[in-house]
Amino acid sequence: MFETGAIWGITGTTVTSFMFIWAMYSQYVPRHLRVTVEKYGYKMVGWVSFYVHIKFTEYTEEGLKRSDNYDAIRNYLSTNSAARAQRLKANESKNSKSLVLSMDDHEEVEDEFNGVKVKWYSNVKVTQTQSNYGRTSSDERRFFTLTFHRRHRGMIIETYLNHVIDEGKAIGLRNRERKLYTNNSSSEWYPWRSGKWSNVPFHHPATFETLAMDPEKKERIKKDLIKFSKGKDYYKKVGKPWKRGYLLFGPPGTGKSTMISAIANFLDYDVYDLELTTVKDNSELKKLLLDTKGKSIIVIEDIDCSLDLTGQRKSKKEEDEEDDAEKKKEAEKKEKKEAEKLSKVTLSGLLNSIDGLWSACSDEKIIIFTTNFVDKLDPALIRRGRMDNHIEMSYCKFEAFKVLAKNYLEIESHELYGEIERLLEETDVSPADVAETLMPKSDEEDADACIKRLVKTVEEEKEKAKKLAEEEEKSKAEKEEKRKKKKAEEEEKKKKTEEEEKKKKEKKVEGSEENGSVSVENGIK
Repeated sequence: MFETGAIWGITGTTVTSFMFIWAMYSQYVPRHLRVTVEKYGYKMVGWVSFYVHIKFTEYTEEGLKRSDNYDAIRNYLSTNSAARAQRLKANESKNSKSLVLSMDDHEEVEDEFNGVKVKWYSNVKVTQTQSNYGRTSSDERRFFTLTFHRRHRGMIIETYLNHVIDEGKAIGLRNRERKLYTNNSSSEWYPWRSGKWSNVPFHHPATFETLAMDPEKKERIKKDLIKFSKGKDYYKKVGKPWKRGYLLFGPPGTGKSTMISAIANFLDYDVYDLELTTVKDNSELKKLLLDTKGKSIIVIEDIDCSLDLTGQRKSKKEEDEEDDAEKKKEAEKKEKKEAEKLSKVTLSGLLNSIDGLWSACSDEKIIIFTTNFVDKLDPALIRRGRMDNHIEMSYCKFEAFKVLAKNYLEIESHELYGEIERLLEETDVSPADVAETLMPKSDEEDADACIKRLVKTVEEEKEKAKKLAEEEEKSKAEKEEKRKKKKAEEEEKKKKTEEEEKKKKEKKVEGSEENGSVSVENGIK
């Protein structure tokens, strides 16, 4: 019998020899030969092994889209990890009172289904990549491996995997924390990480109950949203992707962003705020949209200002000054060049991404465009089928005011309500301005003081609007007077020029007649 020291000596020598041989094999044996050896090695192991292994990667092989099955498996295994795994990862969740525990890397857990035992392994493979600038970065590729006896192959593939995926998706919905996403620049993307979007928890408190809008209009929108959320089979039957477009248009401060938050809270959806100016080209836009999940809202705010899709905004003063067509063309070319410096996304690329073949790659999505100037948008961008529901966010009227008064002052009637209704019908005031006026500015202010302040504010706005209209009318009259005066001067100038030309012609004729008479006299002499 060997002594303990001799056993440890033999073990150490064997391990050292194996490590030396493996290092020599990895360094000096050509890669194509190693691939062949490993392929046949796996085959030999398969001949003598009674177990089957199935690998589930975190991303698709192309790296374009995150695997929904991987997320479902991770959710399913999290229920078993807390009780059975030795090493766990703790994640915070807003919707859970306790930490959410999941398997750590290189950990295994055993599961049992219908009397059959299987094993799940959590793996991560780190690869080193070198950029063109000489910098080295590491990429992590995570995957799960399912191992089971080959005699249970049929039951595992046909029943167990479907059970795991369905249960994992249900767990994900229960533990889901809604988030607000924004797209990153492509320089910050990593092929095997969630680098295309950054996110924060979505906590916006807006609801349809607090939204300043006519109640009947709100009810129509809510019914439309409910119909969409339950329309999976209907959309499949009619042959359309399960998505819906909303165009929110109206003056600034009328509640377009608040409407988006209310829709997200009503449907319990995530929000993806897509900033087109950071998207390099059409291909990058497709990849961004592919990396979004279902049960989400994709938002492009102020699309009339986005790139060269519709042209940048101009002030009214600039539009009045640029009467000459050539100046307008030059300004448009300059703006287009400035936009192209930032992004090469085209109108065609955007249309194909939201409504072309790529739009059917994922289901249950709402696409929302907002604009202050709907007339500036290309008709192809907002036609029915792309933007299915056009919602005008108008100035604050009496019904919207009553919602704001109830929200901010907790009152439903007041002696000045009649006066306020009259003023709001005669004056354009945004809901944002009304809300700010109604908000108490100190603990001493009560509802009566806030209502009186609103009446005063709206009256002042009415006077301002009246003065502005008078100034615009005066300016218009002055411009018309200048135009008429200029036209009269041009006509007078033209008339003088014609008279001068006429006089010159008469003098020329008289000179010719005199010369003719002299010639005749000379001939006679």
